[in-house]
Amino acid sequence: MYAKLVNYLDAINHYRKTKISNRNFLVLAALVVGVLAGLAAALLKSITHHIEDFLQDGFHWEYKYYLFIIFPFIGILLSVMYVRRFIRKGKFETGLTPLIYTISQKSSRVEPHNIYSQIITAALTVGFGGSTGLEAPIVTSGGGIGSAVGRFLGLSYRETTMLLACGAAAGIAGAFNSPIAGIVFAIEILLPEFTIPAFIPLLLASATAAVVARFFYNEQLFFLVTEGWQFNALIWYVLLAVLIGLFSIYFSKINYFVKTSFYKIKNPYTKVIVGGALLGIMVFLFPTLYGEGYITIKNLLGGNYSSVITNSIFASYSNMPAVIIGFTIITVFAKSAATLITLSAGGNGGTFAPSLIMGGLIGFVMAFTINTLGIAHVNVANFIVAGMAASLSAIMHAPLTGIFLIAEITGGYVLMVPLMITSAIAYLINRSKSKYSIYTQALGESGELMSHEDKDTLVLHMMKLKYLVEKDYVVLYEDELISERLPEILQSKRNLFPVIAQDKTFRGMISVEDVLKKAINNPASSGLSVKELMQTAPDVIYMRDPMKTVLKKMEKENAWLLPVIDEREEFVGFVSKTAIFNKYRALLSRQADYME
Repeated sequence: MYAKLVNYLDAINHYRKTKISNRNFLVLAALVVGVLAGLAAALLKSITHHIEDFLQDGFHWEYKYYLFIIFPFIGILLSVMYVRRFIRKGKFETGLTPLIYTISQKSSRVEPHNIYSQIITAALTVGFGGSTGLEAPIVTSGGGIGSAVGRFLGLSYRETTMLLACGAAAGIAGAFNSPIAGIVFAIEILLPEFTIPAFIPLLLASATAAVVARFFYNEQLFFLVTEGWQFNALIWYVLLAVLIGLFSIYFSKINYFVKTSFYKIKNPYTKVIVGGALLGIMVFLFPTLYGEGYITIKNLLGGNYSSVITNSIFASYSNMPAVIIGFTIITVFAKSAATLITLSAGGNGGTFAPSLIMGGLIGFVMAFTINTLGIAHVNVANFIVAGMAASLSAIMHAPLTGIFLIAEITGGYVLMVPLMITSAIAYLINRSKSKYSIYTQALGESGELMSHEDKDTLVLHMMKLKYLVEKDYVVLYEDELISERLPEILQSKRNLFPVIAQDKTFRGMISVEDVLKKAINNPASSGLSVKELMQTAPDVIYMRDPMKTVLKKMEKENAWLLPVIDEREEFVGFVSKTAIFNKYRALLSRQADYME
């Protein structure tokens, strides 16, 4: 049955190649991906918000708000149980880092279960109050759709990667109703070596998803009323950018601390209990941490400045500006911790939405403080919007995404200059401290990140030694006589022969030149043993050695060929510079084709 399906698909692909150009066909495939990713985005938002609405407003009980202590725990627990029960063959990972790794190292092959698993687990996590965002799951789901379509149609790595990026862009476009931001996001985050022909499929997929998602789930995220920005406020925008840039560095450090702390907990259900308990307490004390947190930003943009504290146990102090400022500052730091605890405990989501919330709250605190102290008079809504763009730019290392996303979802195009200033400065401050974003740091430090800045390191890391080892050599034992193996040696196409002991461990090697000189031309050579003719190898390569180490050993010994042994010191084969260079050229060519 499977063979018939493959043959049928091959026939369809052969037919369409004769009728439709590859570029036009990719455009059609991008439209399909856009429609499917748009539906996925609408489905995820709808399910999540239905869960939130039911838990918050669907039933009435005098003490129901005390249940907010356990709601996040329930959501994370259900997510972990789903993963452990239904995802057994594949591997389930959250965030955008696995998607970037898939493009760099796994030929853009996203495991198909991500298409629906990301939606289910994210809806459970965020709907029950997990303090993360829906954007990373929908990007992964959309990327999975694009990857699945590309593989189903038998497309190449380059074309499959293009459709994966189309799905990711469509996910952002559908989630925010922001097609331009979807395109920019795909280019900045997923396609660092973007070229113009890739723009058309991205544009169509993103626009299509925005239309489809809006048809099924039409809810404006933010409303911004502004008369523009004042020149006198520029200095305050610069100061805001500096504060957010420094905060983004803090966020990167606490991200490492929280992940490391939870990594030490081996039992997944223990992680759920610890994380759920911590998160429940935090949500109870700071209700704005519940779920994505966009409702707080909506209220602040609408001028309801006490909304940050209204539903908390400190609501009686909501008429005191100093309390509002202090409570909001604490909420910013609590949001960063709550997000990372949710993800580390086993919940699904991303740091996309939390980045926006934290940046918006910092912008609010700064503007509200300036106005309260009478230092100047600034537009609070403008600073909230600028803070959101700056935070996203710094944490994700995606300044263009931050600018266009915020401009689109708020309608704040008149604030383009402040958005550009704050995004650029915040990004540069974070970039000066860290070469990589929060998504790419782990991959960059391990050399697994696709980057045009260091192609040599990337290509070498992509090369696996086990695929370069040549094993078709005549193996000699050290206690054998040369005369006994002479026919095999002379018939071999190789000019080098490995020598091993009886226990298979590597001892040395013999060259065919030595055999010809000493064994054939010498009449008394019939009793010459392999051990007597053996030479010590200049160095050996271990199977665990990375390619950089292999090349360093070859350069150090000026050797074109070196033996490869395993952890038991047993001979595996030889690796040559010729094989390495051929593979290097092939991978470099593949990278050159990436998104042409």
